[in-house]
Amino acid sequence: MKLYIGNKNYSSWSMRPWVLLTQAGIAFEEVMLRFDAFTPESAFKTELARHTPAGRVPVLVDEGFAVWDTLAIAEYLAERFPDKQLWPADRRARARARSVCAEMHAGFGALRSHFPMNVEARLPEIGAKVLAEQAGVRSDLARIVQMWSELLGEHGGPLLFGDFSIADAYFAPVVMRLVTYGVPVPAGIAAYMASVQALPGVAAWVKDALAEQDFLDFEEPYRQHR
Repeated sequence: MKLYIGNKNYSSWSMRPWVLLTQAGIAFEEVMLRFDAFTPESAFKTELARHTPAGRVPVLVDEGFAVWDTLAIAEYLAERFPDKQLWPADRRARARARSVCAEMHAGFGALRSHFPMNVEARLPEIGAKVLAEQAGVRSDLARIVQMWSELLGEHGGPLLFGDFSIADAYFAPVVMRLVTYGVPVPAGIAAYMASVQALPGVAAWVKDALAEQDFLDFEEPYRQHR
């Protein structure tokens, strides 16, 4: 089984299935496709075209069969490895986990746009400026705090549904964004963020991201150099 991903410093979508596989102890081969100009003839697009018509990472290839899109990959892995219990065991909790993952998948556009993932950076001054100026980001943040608080309260933490699940892998990039931009959050949310960062799968991703030396200006609207 191979997982095609982009730069760990920048690729929030790649982080989700990588953390899920790593944290769950599912063996896979990582294939790193470093971000480039993304032109049709670029190395990134040329290699991806061999595996998916979508032209985006991540892509999971299992015995020659390609699955793309993070939510599809998560569902495929949950069916492929039922013993790993990647979704919560309770039917209603499982439905809620799918709901919040789908909400993340389709929403929070303002937060994603103004807080692009950049694991290596620490930009609290940008975070404060964006929160002061962008009502959409404040709204997205309020919803995330509400969602996480409700789930942590209902399931007792330390993770969203008690034990690690797809939902935590799905929100790991959001945690990294909030850390990068120094976003102030309530104590309970900060504790959840610390629990996510302490997961071996997340810690391994962060270690690799910090070791990267790429600087892509189109991924870093707030800096001129690394």
